[in-house]
Amino acid sequence: MNTSLLLCTDLDRTLIPNGDAPESPAARGWFHQLVASPNVILAYVSGRHRALIEAAMIEYALPQPQYVIADVGTTLYSVANDGWQLLSAWTDQLIPNWPEPALLQQYVQFFPALTLQPTAQQAPYKVSYQLPAASVNDAVFCQAVQDYLIAKNSNVRLIWSCDDTTNTGLLDIVPIAASKRTAIEFLQQLPGVNATKTVFAGDSGNDLDVLVSPIPAVLVANATAALRTSAQQQAAALHWNAQLYCAQGGWAGMNGNYSAGIIEGVAHFYPEMTAHLWQ
Repeated sequence: MNTSLLLCTDLDRTLIPNGDAPESPAARGWFHQLVASPNVILAYVSGRHRALIEAAMIEYALPQPQYVIADVGTTLYSVANDGWQLLSAWTDQLIPNWPEPALLQQYVQFFPALTLQPTAQQAPYKVSYQLPAASVNDAVFCQAVQDYLIAKNSNVRLIWSCDDTTNTGLLDIVPIAASKRTAIEFLQQLPGVNATKTVFAGDSGNDLDVLVSPIPAVLVANATAALRTSAQQQAAALHWNAQLYCAQGGWAGMNGNYSAGIIEGVAHFYPEMTAHLWQ
């Protein structure tokens, strides 16, 4: 019986322990053991671009994935020992109706609270802004920006998240077809993936589209209480609450933060995939 698992995880403050919460000392070692199984296909799903993902893999000694979804779902790579290959079939789906980034930047000037992020944070199919997180109601503000852009005939997707370590709000404008969820769903259909099971792990607002979807998902314990409540409420409203697991800690004596929460979530949905860790 095929028991392969496609394990998709966000990086910052999900797999990477770069938040304020403590990391369980053994957690990353257990994570390495989990993904070393030939039955696990590992994919990183991040707002970072390729260079920053590669830097994080070195800095935190992260295992090499088979796939990387970068730039909040707007780029998809296959990763092997001989290098990274951009999967243009995914990019081709994003091109229709994507406005020129310069035109989007011109429109967004209508909202002076938004500051364009540095050039290194931009991508061909992503325009990224920041603003003080406490200065806006994110849902109301995003809807106002969305409505304005639609009025300008720009049918795009807005992805909001918050960097709690700096109290900075982050707003990414991407093609309507692009998101972490749609990129994962595309990945599930690729030849050679053939995963019979999928789990996604995340911690922030730009993970919500997967956390409240049919994809089994785990919210690591170090996520904010506000995000946990929002994810639970949205998942319940969409009748996907059984597909969302909020890590609590306790599995193997770990605290549920970061990679400990990822493993706990896999154990919740597919305990047979973690049984070998006890041997």
